[in-house]
Amino acid sequence: MFTKPSISIVVPLFNEEECAEQLFTTIQGEADKLGKTYEIVFVDDGSSDKTFQICEVIAAKNPQLRVVKFRRNFGQTPAMAAGFQAARGEIIVTMDGDLQNNPADMHKLLAKMDEGFDVVSGWRYERKDDFLTRTLPSRIANWLISTFTGVHLHDYGCSLKAYRSRFLKPIRFYSDMHRFFPAIASSLAGARTAEIPVSHFPRRTGQSKYGLSRIFLVIADLMTILLITRFLRKPMYWFAILGLPFLILGSALLAFSVFQYSASSEGLVIVPSISFMVLGTAFHFILSGILAEYVVSTGETDGRSIIAVKTVHMGEGRI
Repeated sequence: MFTKPSISIVVPLFNEEECAEQLFTTIQGEADKLGKTYEIVFVDDGSSDKTFQICEVIAAKNPQLRVVKFRRNFGQTPAMAAGFQAARGEIIVTMDGDLQNNPADMHKLLAKMDEGFDVVSGWRYERKDDFLTRTLPSRIANWLISTFTGVHLHDYGCSLKAYRSRFLKPIRFYSDMHRFFPAIASSLAGARTAEIPVSHFPRRTGQSKYGLSRIFLVIADLMTILLITRFLRKPMYWFAILGLPFLILGSALLAFSVFQYSASSEGLVIVPSISFMVLGTAFHFILSGILAEYVVSTGETDGRSIIAVKTVHMGEGRI
């Protein structure tokens, strides 16, 4: 008889054949200690090695493991989004697949959630990464995200997090938004967010998929997040802000041209022409805001992943 798990542990994998089996064994050992029903969801992000084949073998022997495979490499955010869609637990725990996160910290995350929090993020207090290529860009990114989103966390990049699934399921994820999940859940769904220190290990196998270029991706995605979390709530408000300077300038130019013609029969023809052009731009923003309000009011977010999945291997049975 199938028992619905209360906890889903989602782990994206990309070319992790050297540690996939050890990763599962470690997670399973710590999950058994939680005293709750659970499932482990491995998402193979189009690995070119034997990661998926190894996971299939493990899943055939362990009904707790479910494996989702992409046709090709799409990135960590789509992999996590697919894992969220496949997850059946009320609480979703995420972590990296490179053994740098400590599965033993799961009980800390869950204990914090028992205090009433909806999202609990790990903080790699003593990070074991190269300072110049990993730690420094991460600190800059964390400062930027915290400042602009208003959700202050020390370590947005830590994949070890716990969420209540109802705050993730309705959200449509894309690009490299995985590091913004706490801010999105807080801004769009009102999730209560907390952060706790967690362990961090040096990478044992393979090599990092990130570098200094990540900071530019963060800035680009941050603009997207601000658009989603702020613009979508009040599009008319933001379009009005954009159109206000043009409205003021156009009105001033029009008033100047009226005063000029009333004081003298001669005047610069170009001034009223420019004023009408500027006012036209202002009204364009206002009309765009009205249209955006209509689109938002009639739009619907269903949270479905846009990534095609090749195969889904599910180890069914008693969990």
